[in-house]
Order: sequence, then C-alpha cells, then structure tokens
Amino acid sequence: MAMSWTRALKHGVITRDAAQLVGIRGFAAQAKGKKGGKGGAADAKPVLSKEMKSTTVFGANILKEGSDPKIQPDSEYPDWLWHLVDKRPVLSELRRKDAKTLPYEDLKRFVKLDNRARIKENNALTAKN
Repeated sequence: MAMSWTRALKHGVITRDAAQLVGIRGFAAQAKGKKGGKGGAADAKPVLSKEMKSTTVFGANILKEGSDPKIQPDSEYPDWLWHLVDKRPVLSELRRKDAKTLPYEDLKRFVKLDNRARIKENNALTAKN
C-alpha cells in the first residue's frame, strides 16, 4: 500500500486496497460509452395505449426479467382485499357510542386509539418547554 494506515485514517483517504481489506463498498463506475446528461431519446418513456393501461399494472414487476401482471376480474381476488379500503371509525365517533354495544373489532380500535390519545396528552403535559 502506498499510504500507511494512520495517514489514511487521519486524512480520511482510504485506498482501494485498504477498502477491500476493511470491506468498504463504493459506488459503481459509470459506463464508458454513456455520457451523463438528463433527458434525450434514451431516457424517453414508451407511449402506452389506453387499452394497455387498462389491462396491465405497470410498475408492479419487481424482477429484472418478466413482465407486469395483468389485471384480473374481481372474482379472482380474495374477499378480504376489498375491505382494506373501508373507512374505520375515528376516536370521536367511538366515544359517542356506547362501549357495551360496540362490535369486538370497534372495541379493540377504541381501546387502542384511547390509549394512544392518553399517552400523547400525558407526554404533552410532562414535556419540557
């Protein structure tokens, strides 16, 4: 190595050999054929037809190879999926209702939200100004 360990650490410069010994990873080198620059023909997005947009989920493919999945009919998806977008009652609504008549799921949500609100209130009271 050209530099001693102490000099390299003192100046914050770590040689390639030292980095390999320590296990430090760096950035990949830029390809020689490609010059930096934004925009241009190489960066242009392909134009998609309305038919393809309505039948394919673009951006859902996480693999290097393969294609984006096709949209299937609603009957192909599980029932629980459609309940993910349902609105759940907020704490003020749950407080207005009688706790004895609440369904189990709403009761669990009420206890969780009420505990969270009490913790925030206690933290605000004990906070240093």
